[in-house]
Amino acid sequence: MSNKFTLRTRFKKEIVSEFVMPAKPSAKVIIFCGGMPSYPSKKEAMFFLAAKGYWVFAPRYRGTWESDGSFLRKSPHVDIIDVVDGLSSGFANLWDGKIHRIHNPEVYVIGSSFGGPAALLVSSDPRIKKVVALSPVVDWNKESKIEPLGWIEEFTNKAFGNGYRFTKKDWQKLKTGKFYSPIHEIKKLDPKKILIIHAKDDEIVYAQPVISFAESLGCKLVLLKKGGHLSLSVVSEPAFWKQIKTFLK
Repeated sequence: MSNKFTLRTRFKKEIVSEFVMPAKPSAKVIIFCGGMPSYPSKKEAMFFLAAKGYWVFAPRYRGTWESDGSFLRKSPHVDIIDVVDGLSSGFANLWDGKIHRIHNPEVYVIGSSFGGPAALLVSSDPRIKKVVALSPVVDWNKESKIEPLGWIEEFTNKAFGNGYRFTKKDWQKLKTGKFYSPIHEIKKLDPKKILIIHAKDDEIVYAQPVISFAESLGCKLVLLKKGGHLSLSVVSEPAFWKQIKTFLK
């Protein structure tokens, strides 16, 4: 599995996305919303899901890695909506120029950590069937002691350089509690579409704000005693995939 190559495409000219085609013809799609700061490739999980019959996309948010634009100029969930827009209208495999179209796509979104808000926020789009959020940030005003927003900003600039290209003004929008914020938009979200998986011992995104959020929203919550801060890589682990697969059905 590890020696396979992912394909690449662009949406709305700016957004570069890795993608993997399903093993058999399918209209089922999973879009990953990755955390940050981190290396964006999730190859193993992508090929795992492709073998299950899904098209799998791992877009880079605007202003990050290969994508153009400025990070956080727009809410990252808008980038995910832009990917959904392009699924049926057509997207090119940049390796060979072939155009693919997914007719009547059945779209699911899985996000982790920083990508959790993107997954939760797109649940309001009627084209999205189901959403899974792993250790999602739900309220930017509930900072962890280990990774407060100021520290993440400084660390990202020093450790990832041009991997994340943003202005201080745009980064500060997170601190308002209104930008890219599930708790601020809670009334617009669709609880029937949402599964949250979180661990009580998560020290990066504390569990209690997520528990309160899930209770207020009325969505499904799987609360683990242990597990730490969950990433997209856990999708291919049997215990996690069993729960996710059941929910997506």
